[in-house]
Amino acid sequence: MKKALVITYYWPPSGGAGVQRWLKFVKYLRDYGWEPLIYTPENPEFPENDHSLEKDVPTGLQVLKQPIWEPYDSYKKLLGQKKKDRINAAFLSEKKKNSFLESLSVWIRGNFFIPDARKFWIRPSVAYLLKYLRQNPVQVIISTGPPHSMHLIAMDVSGKLGLPWLADFRDPWTNIDFYKDLKLTSRSDAIHHKLERQVLSKADAVTVISPGMAKDFRTLHERHYEVITNGYDPDDMVQPGPGSTDKKFSIAHIGTLVSTRNPESLWSALQELLAEDPRLAGDLEIKLVGKVDYTVMESIDHHGLGSFVCRIGYMPHDEVVKCQQQSGVLLLIINNTPNSKMILTGKFFEYLAARRPILCLGPPDGDAAEILAGTNAGLLAGFGDTGTMKKHIRSLYNDFLNNQLNCESRNIERYSRPVLTGSLAKLLDKLAG
Repeated sequence: MKKALVITYYWPPSGGAGVQRWLKFVKYLRDYGWEPLIYTPENPEFPENDHSLEKDVPTGLQVLKQPIWEPYDSYKKLLGQKKKDRINAAFLSEKKKNSFLESLSVWIRGNFFIPDARKFWIRPSVAYLLKYLRQNPVQVIISTGPPHSMHLIAMDVSGKLGLPWLADFRDPWTNIDFYKDLKLTSRSDAIHHKLERQVLSKADAVTVISPGMAKDFRTLHERHYEVITNGYDPDDMVQPGPGSTDKKFSIAHIGTLVSTRNPESLWSALQELLAEDPRLAGDLEIKLVGKVDYTVMESIDHHGLGSFVCRIGYMPHDEVVKCQQQSGVLLLIINNTPNSKMILTGKFFEYLAARRPILCLGPPDGDAAEILAGTNAGLLAGFGDTGTMKKHIRSLYNDFLNNQLNCESRNIERYSRPVLTGSLAKLLDKLAG
C-alpha cells in the first residue's frame, strides 16, 4: 500500500468535533490502497475525552506521538481556573467571568501565540519527522487544522523532503467566526494572513469542507480547492426499533451552543406558541446536549422556557447517535456571523443519517440550506425570522400530534464516510503520481 502521514492535533481519546473527520478517513483509507500513519501530541489539551471513538481506530495503525508544551496552565491561572478545568473552544463560557481578565487573556492568546497555542510544537515536530521520514518514507504528507500549527509543521517538512502535501481545513483561518474577537494588533493580523497565504500557496492540494469555504479561500489565494464535506458513518447508524422516538415533542440540539448560535427567534416563536396553544406546554422538551454558553441560558430564561429545558452534558459519540435517532426534531443552528453561508457543521450529516426532521436556523442562501433542500431533510428559517420559525414549529407539532413526525430524506448516501474517503483517496493517488 501507499503510505500517507497525517499530522493532527486531535486523535482518540479526544472527543468533540475536531477528531471525527480524520478518524473516519483513516478508518476507510485502507479500502482504497492507502496505509495511514498518524502523528499527534503525546499530552494534548483536549476539550473532552471520548473513549467510544477508539473502536474506529484501525487494527495495527501506527501512531507516532511526541510531547507538546502548551501555555494553558498559565492561562488557567490567569482566569482563576483549576488545572483540571477544560479549555472551551470558540470563547464559550458556561458562566460569567471577570471581564478584564478575560479580555487580557484573549489579547495574550491572540497576539503572543500565532497561529495558535500549539506553536511551540512546530520546531521539535519538524526535527522529529525529518529524521523519521528519511528512514521510513511515505508518499504524501497530510495536515489538518485547526489548530493551524499542524499546517506549518507539514509545510516545513514537505519543503525540506520534497514530499507532496495536502492541507485540509476543517474550519477557515482568518475568516473563522471568532477571529475578530482575538483582539489582534495590526502586526499580529498581518502575520496570520501571511502564514495563511503561505499554506494556501505552497500546499500541493487543499481540501475544504464546503463550497462557500472554497469560494472564500479563492479571495485570499486563487487556486483549485477540493471540496470534501464531513459526513456520517453507516457503521454508527443502528436502526432504531419501533416506538423508540421520544414520547414528548422534543427539539434537540447536539453539540456546543456558543453565543453566536443563540437562536433568539426560536425562543420567541416557542414563547408565542406556548401562549397560543396550551397543549404544547405538556408536550414540549428542549434537549441541549453538550456545553451551553451562559448567554444562551439567560435568553432561554428571559423567554420563560427554562422549565422545558433538559440539559445533558458531554455525551460519548455512540450515545449521541442514539440520541439523534430518538429525538423528535433535530435543531441545526448556523453561527450568526459574516461567514455563515459557508458553515457546514459535522453534526449536520449525522442529523441527515438519523432521518429525523431537521429544523435549521441559518441563511436561506447558504451551503447548509442547499443541502437541506436537496435531501428533503427539514425546514429552514433565516436569522431573526420569528414568523417563519413559528410556522415551521407549528407544522412539526401538528405532525407530532398526528403521529406523523417523520423525515423522508433522500440522496444522503453521497455524504457517507466510505464514499467521501474514496474522493480523498483519488486526490491522494493524484498527488502521489
